[in-house]
Parts: sequence; C-alpha cells; structure tokens
Amino acid sequence: MCTIITALDANSQFASTYILTAMSVDRYLATVHPIRSSYVRTTCAASMVILMLCLCSLITIIPVFMYTQLIELPDGKAGCGIILPNLSIDIYWYTLYQFFLAFVIPLLIICIVYIKIQKHISCVVVPLPQRNFRARSKKITRTSVTICSAFFICWAPYYILQLVHLKVAHPTVMFLYAYNVAISLGYANSCINPFIYIVLSDTFKRHLIKAVCPGHQARRNARLAASDVSPSVRICSVPTQETSLSMMYSHNIDNYISLSVSVP
Repeated sequence: MCTIITALDANSQFASTYILTAMSVDRYLATVHPIRSSYVRTTCAASMVILMLCLCSLITIIPVFMYTQLIELPDGKAGCGIILPNLSIDIYWYTLYQFFLAFVIPLLIICIVYIKIQKHISCVVVPLPQRNFRARSKKITRTSVTICSAFFICWAPYYILQLVHLKVAHPTVMFLYAYNVAISLGYANSCINPFIYIVLSDTFKRHLIKAVCPGHQARRNARLAASDVSPSVRICSVPTQETSLSMMYSHNIDNYISLSVSVP
C-alpha cells in the first residue's frame, strides 16, 4: 500500500505536467497552423496522446516503484519514503532527475511554444471573416497560459527547496516550515484551477450552471423559443466544435493535478 500510494502521488504529478505541456503544443498547432493541424487534432489522436503521456509518466516513476518502503520515524511512528541504495550520492541524481523531467524541461517547452504563439498573433493580419474564430482561439490560448502559469508558480517553490535541501545537512525549523508550505502550495493548485476556468472559460461556466441548476438551461431554451415569432425558416450559426487536447481536458485536468509529488 505504501508503494501504491507514493507511486500514484508521483504519477499524478508527472502526468499532469506532461498533459499541460501537450496542451500548450496543441494551442500552438491550433493558432499557428490551424488548417494543417486540423487533420491530426482529432478526438482519436488526442486520446492516443494522453495514453502515451500516461505511459511515459509510469516509466518515469520506476524509481518510486523500486525504492519506496516503510521507514521508522524518530517519534516511533512509521512513514512512507524512498530509500535509495546509496543515499549520499543517489539523492542528488534523483532530485535532479525529478527537477528536470517534471519542471525544467516542460517549462522550457511551454515557454518556447507560447512565445511563438505570441509572435504569430502579433504579426499575422487576420481577414475579417476569420476574426471571430481567431478571437475564440486567443481566448482559449489565454486560458491555457493562465493554467500553465498557475501550475508552475505553485510548484516552483517546492522544486527550488528540493534543490536547496541537497546543501542543507541539518534543516532548521524555519526551513521545514517553508518546505511544508511549498508542498501545500503545490496541492493548492488543484483548488485554484476551477476558479480560473470560471473566470476565463464561458464553456466551463455554462456546463457548471447546467450541472448545478439543471432547470436553468431548459428555462433559457424556453425563453429563446418564445422570442422566436417568425414563421420563416431560421438560419442558425452553429459554433465550430474544436476537438483538441485543451478542450477535451479543460474539465478533467484536475483529476491529474489533484495528486502531486511530495516525496522529500
């Protein structure tokens, strides 16, 4: 049970980071190459990408499966932790391994992708018929940037203190307090995301209202039907359905973020 809980905790952290990175790449394809990418940005392709990312996450946490075990704490209680074969040396490699795979490399990819998106948006002149679509794409991109920024801001203190901990032989009470706050801040990221969606995503708002107040949508549809007094044929504009990683997982990403690495 100790190994399973720790592995699930680590897997959720790596998987959520990889999915956020993939979501950023998806935003790049949708914004910079909207026509060419439409053939690959399908529901099936998104599902395959998510499956591969989850498999990559499981491969990444192999050290957790290998070395996690029960340990005896100073107060006599039992805890769960990673016991490396050569702790004095292996702890450096494991900390750097986790730091680069779960933080630095994804952060670099996301920053490069959004810089390219911003350059493209600032340079391209959009024809009038496409401006509504481009405005919608910008709004989705803004939401994605905010989600990724919140994730990395919340987890940066934890990874920084992990590196500092390598040089601290005897942590002070203040350091341990800051370390616990950093871990709590990382977990708090899961609480922040729903509010970000509420503020920035109209689609999320509609689905939230529909889930909380099921009769609201029915009353709204009734009002729209009552206001339509014309017997002629109505011409309706059907919004384009965008099947992409960012849309598929805008409501489910917290399932991955809700558990996060807290292995000291």
